[in-house]
Amino acid sequence: MRFLPTALAWMTVLPVPRRLQPAVDRPGAGRVIFFVPVAGAVVGAIVTGIAWASAAAGLPWVLIGALAIAGAALVTRGMHVDGFADCVDGLGSYGPPDRAREIMRQGSVGPFGAAALALVVLIDAAAIGDLADRAQWIAIGVAIGAARVAAVIGCRRGWCAANPDGFGALTAGTQGGAAQAFWMFVAAIAAIWAVPDVPWQGPLAVVAAMLAAALAMRHCVRRFGGVSGDVLGFGIELATAVALVGLCVR
Repeated sequence: MRFLPTALAWMTVLPVPRRLQPAVDRPGAGRVIFFVPVAGAVVGAIVTGIAWASAAAGLPWVLIGALAIAGAALVTRGMHVDGFADCVDGLGSYGPPDRAREIMRQGSVGPFGAAALALVVLIDAAAIGDLADRAQWIAIGVAIGAARVAAVIGCRRGWCAANPDGFGALTAGTQGGAAQAFWMFVAAIAAIWAVPDVPWQGPLAVVAAMLAAALAMRHCVRRFGGVSGDVLGFGIELATAVALVGLCVR
């Protein structure tokens, strides 16, 4: 549990004291990644709170969704959406792995990334607004929190790092099958209460989101030659969108 504060510091802007963050080597980074879904639950609670407060203020559902997504970007430093856009730019280049990685490391967002990012933000905002309109607060929190399980899946053993340095080099290949199965089970159980009167819909949406993220990240690993922080952000954002859409189905 001593690595939980580090997971919060890595994944959010919450002011975690330095004294609570142990020095992290590669084995330690693996333990930090294990607790990323817990940090995701915190982000999910914050986003749900923003949506609830916006609804209580009488704002229209479109604005509720937009404010909730803006809050999610702020509390996570926007690093997941940045990684999502960079990853799409790399995939859109259709170049060899070294060229794709170079594009991803440039820091600027290209046309592929900008278009994809606009689309995923629109999907997330519309879905959260719809869930808020139906007062399905648990569903919002579950979707945001469960999506962080994609980071555990993305750091599975057998997937190497795309670059010799950076986040991927520290965390790639650190998560075994037991860790992945554990968090998948926890997310699915939490999702049972996401959709009133339809207990199977939440778990199904979460499982579909994790499957979509796993397949997409596997494609990225093949295209880029390994895992990077951008690939993990890509998986998290894709899982978020799929989970939210699945929870909106009536």
